[in-house]
Amino acid sequence: MQNGFINHLDLSVADLAISSVFYDKVLGRLGYTRTSEYEGEVPCWVRARAGATLSIGLHQARLATPHNRYSVGLHHLAFHLGSRAQVDRFHEFLLAERIGTVLDAPAEYDYTPGYYALFFADPDGIKLELVYEPRFDPPASA
Repeated sequence: MQNGFINHLDLSVADLAISSVFYDKVLGRLGYTRTSEYEGEVPCWVRARAGATLSIGLHQARLATPHNRYSVGLHHLAFHLGSRAQVDRFHEFLLAERIGTVLDAPAEYDYTPGYYALFFADPDGIKLELVYEPRFDPPASA
């Protein structure tokens, strides 16, 4: 078990059907598997690796308030990728599938050395990020 790692993340969405299609494509491409482990009508995707499991579930919003990442709550959600090329390919996938809204095409940012990211939004305007950071690469063997 990975103490302190995030176990699950639940998002409230305006339209469960529309968001389910979006997250099926995005999370499926990121290696998540759709499951029915949650009770009721909660779409859920799970990814397990190195003793840690993360599930992402969707709930039908009860209020029609649009998402604003600058209000109290979630600002954005970032997923790590293993290379700049993977970030670029995901960008091409988003454009080809015509899903989500690309906010910022892949580019290098000054957050950490070599930080390379793509920013896009889900159907409710929740900002998602795909990032490659060389500092998380496995050490080169001698």
